[in-house]
Amino acid sequence: MSKFKKNSKKESPGINTSSLPDIVFMLLFFFMVATKMRDPKVLVTTAVPIVSEVEKVEKKSWVNYILVGPPRDPAVAGTAPRIQLDDKFADVADVQQYIILKRNEHPEAIRDYLTTSIKSDRSVKMGLIQDIKQELRQVNALKVLYSASGGEVHEH
Repeated sequence: MSKFKKNSKKESPGINTSSLPDIVFMLLFFFMVATKMRDPKVLVTTAVPIVSEVEKVEKKSWVNYILVGPPRDPAVAGTAPRIQLDDKFADVADVQQYIILKRNEHPEAIRDYLTTSIKSDRSVKMGLIQDIKQELRQVNALKVLYSASGGEVHEH
C-alpha cells in the first residue's frame, strides 16, 4: 500500500466577482469622460431651399457632407461662395480626394451604399454645384442628395 493517497475530490475555489461591477462602472465613467463627441464647425452659411417633398436619410453614418455657401466671416474668407469639407475650406479640385478618403474610412461591403449630400445656400449659382457633381462623377460617387427643408412652396 502506498503511504500517500490521491485526493481526487479536491475542487478549486470559486472566483470572487464582488468587485466586477465597480470595475465596469469605472471603465464606463472613464470612456464617458475621455470621449469627445466631434461637432464639425460650420464655416459657411447654408440657407437651404424649401421644397414640397422631403425624405429623411436613414443611415446618416453613410453620408458624406459637402457644404457650399458664403463664408460666415467675410472679413477672413471673402464674400464669394466657398466649399466646406469637414472643418476647412476647399476648392472644387479637393472634392475627389475628400470622397476617396471618406470612402476608405468605411468597410468595403458598404462603400457602394455611401451617399454624398450637398448642402448648399440658396444664393449659390448652379455652375459651382455642377462643378462639384463633375468631380463626384470622376470618382464614381453617383449617389447625391441635395439638402433642403420641408415647408410650403410659394409659386411666383
